[in-house]
Amino acid sequence: MSCNHTIHKHHHHLGWDNAIDPVLSVAPGETIAVETIDASGGQLHAQATLDDLKALDFDKVNPVTGPIYVEGAEPGDTVAITFQAFHASGWGWTANIPGFGLLADDFPDPALHVWSYDTGLARPAVFAPFGQVALKPFVGTIGLALAEAGQHSVVPPRRVGGNLDIRDNCLGTTLYLPVEVAGGLLSLGDTHAAQGDGEICGTAIESPMDVEIKVDLIKGTQSPFPRLETSGPVTNHIDQQGYRITTGIGPDLMQSSRDAVRQMIDWICATCGIAPVEAYMLCSVAGDLRISEIVDMPNWVVSFYFPKSALG
Repeated sequence: MSCNHTIHKHHHHLGWDNAIDPVLSVAPGETIAVETIDASGGQLHAQATLDDLKALDFDKVNPVTGPIYVEGAEPGDTVAITFQAFHASGWGWTANIPGFGLLADDFPDPALHVWSYDTGLARPAVFAPFGQVALKPFVGTIGLALAEAGQHSVVPPRRVGGNLDIRDNCLGTTLYLPVEVAGGLLSLGDTHAAQGDGEICGTAIESPMDVEIKVDLIKGTQSPFPRLETSGPVTNHIDQQGYRITTGIGPDLMQSSRDAVRQMIDWICATCGIAPVEAYMLCSVAGDLRISEIVDMPNWVVSFYFPKSALG
């Protein structure tokens, strides 16, 4: 890595708080290599078992590295972060955590899948004994400090960023975040090797990695919420073999989302012979929820797209 600065993973915190002292000050245009910890806060590892998942301490999850002070950033400005490189660790985990996820009521028991994948990202990660997932590293949690005093949970997304889980915060993308406090106080973590749109079971391929970013500053203008600008197509790594698509239709988008995903799980289990919770986790890292229609009242259409390339 040939960045202007490096921040090591021990410089991390577990909540947005504008009183946290920055670990680094950078000028607009400079680059930073950021080491991250996985979303479990290091509690899960490449040899983790279901017992490790059951013992998870949720007070330690979703650590973010930082904060970084952006010189000249003031409330009313925008910090622009461009993702320039991802250095993958080669391992990750996906879990069904009781009480968490779109279908929490359907899957009350914990489940864990530990992945080993190609650090060069040239080959899909194998979902043994079935399936495979194309890799697309990205940053799940990235944000600036809130103007409101005190510590705020990293988990919910906010106007200044946070746990966005937008899989297109990836190589080449520029993310624009509105500044609420002097210096912005940028932090990031929760890196993923792959995820479907929606992250339906609540986890992706959670994987620690080092991220190279470039930080810029746009003075005197900002949007009310985060914006992204990609450098190219966003799904061409999985499109070539087509998709299976299920739908949910009704007046409630959340219920329609559940209906669409449940149908896909049933379809995969019926044709591929895997357990429902395995299909659920595979859908979380490879499938995409989409709002296909939201104008023909009183019923809206939610679709779930699952790439055939993930079917082994």
